[in-house]
Amino acid sequence: MDVLWIVLGLAAAAAGGWPLTSGVLKLARAVEAGRPGLDPSSDPAADQVRDPAGAAVHPLPPLPPRPPMPAGPVILRGGLVIGFLERLAVAAAVLADEPVAIAYVVAVKGLGRYAELKETPAAAERFIIGTLTSMLWAVGVAAAVRVALLQG
Repeated sequence: MDVLWIVLGLAAAAAGGWPLTSGVLKLARAVEAGRPGLDPSSDPAADQVRDPAGAAVHPLPPLPPRPPMPAGPVILRGGLVIGFLERLAVAAAVLADEPVAIAYVVAVKGLGRYAELKETPAAAERFIIGTLTSMLWAVGVAAAVRVALLQG
């Protein structure tokens, strides 16, 4: 029965993370484009401070404008397959009680994409968001399977 839990956990971690990661990347794109109607004045992380009278005070000079985005969408090729393998490796590392192996996965993935990420900041942001989402999903599923195996 333990083998069944492990196989199902690996399958759920590897395959189930794709819709979540895709959704988070779409949400990040929408937030970046300003579509959800975010108001910077209500953002607690904005670089605005208000004086006692309520007037906005800008303690820091404004940041230089961002470089223009590339004409078309930045797509890192092979991301679907790499993400599937990444989640499988991360979940296997958690299930095998070898969390150090996760560092190897991150290192291999980062080194393999280094040239593309260095060249395109938008791709680097997508890479980080996608990788973190993907890994958090895999760790969460694998941790749940470990708990189920320890209780059973």
